[in-house]
Amino acid sequence: MRQEHLEAALPVGADPHRYARDLAKMHEAVVSGAPSLPGTPRPVIGASWQRMLRKGIDPDRGASSTLLDPAQLEQRRRASGLADAMPTLRHGLLGVAEDAAHIMVVVDADGRVLWRDGSSAVRRKADGLGFIEGMSWQEDTVGTNAIGTTLVARRPVQVYSAEHYVRSHHAWTCAAAPLHDPRNGRLLGVVDLSGPALTVHATTLALVDAVARLTESQLRNEHLAELERLRSVAVPLLSKVDGRAVAIDPHGWIAATSGVSPVDRLLLPERLDAGPQWFPAFGSCTVDPLPGGWLVRPVDGDTAGTGTKVVLDLRGPRQWSLTVEGPGGTWTHALSPRHAEMLYVLTMHPEGRTAAELAADLFGAQARTVTVRAEMSRLRRHLGGLLDGRPYRFAEHVEVVVRRPDQPAQLLPFSAAPAIRRIGYP
Repeated sequence: MRQEHLEAALPVGADPHRYARDLAKMHEAVVSGAPSLPGTPRPVIGASWQRMLRKGIDPDRGASSTLLDPAQLEQRRRASGLADAMPTLRHGLLGVAEDAAHIMVVVDADGRVLWRDGSSAVRRKADGLGFIEGMSWQEDTVGTNAIGTTLVARRPVQVYSAEHYVRSHHAWTCAAAPLHDPRNGRLLGVVDLSGPALTVHATTLALVDAVARLTESQLRNEHLAELERLRSVAVPLLSKVDGRAVAIDPHGWIAATSGVSPVDRLLLPERLDAGPQWFPAFGSCTVDPLPGGWLVRPVDGDTAGTGTKVVLDLRGPRQWSLTVEGPGGTWTHALSPRHAEMLYVLTMHPEGRTAAELAADLFGAQARTVTVRAEMSRLRRHLGGLLDGRPYRFAEHVEVVVRRPDQPAQLLPFSAAPAIRRIGYP
């Protein structure tokens, strides 16, 4: 469950007109390179503005982008994993959007606008900005905006008036929240409410985030139903299997086990096929297909955690991976933002970190050890003997290689963890 503090764009009690003028002065000072600012933008906005300056985004026009044709748009919709979420999103937001002179916009993880609905008058205004289905709404294309900045920050964001980097968007206010696939934690996309700047309201961001959470909950319920169907198939089968075995769904969630310590999920490689496979948690296994999943049988006598080299790839702005190379072959898995942060911090401290130290590294508060221990417990179950505890660190037999982006500021740009922002590159 997300625990973000939702920061409204308009301070409580502020006059929208005056605040918009103040923002415009700050924006002009930033884009013109003035030595001092007439105020301080919110941290999420200031960080985004700096990204735009480094990338050379034009504050008048943004950057060019190609529009998807109808066939490409339909293909993106099918591949996004968001089609099943649309009924819940429409039910929760569309009526509000129409009543409040807003539009509801849903984009995929690449920032492409897949669906747009709501006030017809606002849709016509959005047409003039190219804010239409099939267009990219990433920061790299249109500068600081609620959708693109949410994709980077990985948390709900509201952007008001001149907080937008491109001047033509200063007449708008937008509130967006991320949507995640509960089966694997993958970012599916973003849902957004946008409208005229003077319709800004402090509760809009909370509403969008609440509907996003409700949508994720609905997707989670659908996944639990799928898992139960797999369990009904797997339990009779496992009763006839000699030795250890687990039945998993295509995302690694365990439906049933036999002779294996119960865990929620088995970390999978990016591609899983029938036949011999190697998993950090079990070592060598045989994998067979099941209706709606896989049967995984560990090879008795083999040991988990036999990998000798780990490659932590953090070069992408939104996707990160862990690759294990060892006697059992090469194995790669996509990482969640939190696990990417934790593993990177451990690479910077080969001597190890206590739970309190990791809590300070990640949250700036040593008291949050319960959260750290829970996440590290998941990682150690998934990665077998690659990670040690007390203190938490990579095992001595593991060679660790970290691949970083060229620019330190591009390293895990969503992260607010003090250690990530402080450490930078050695």
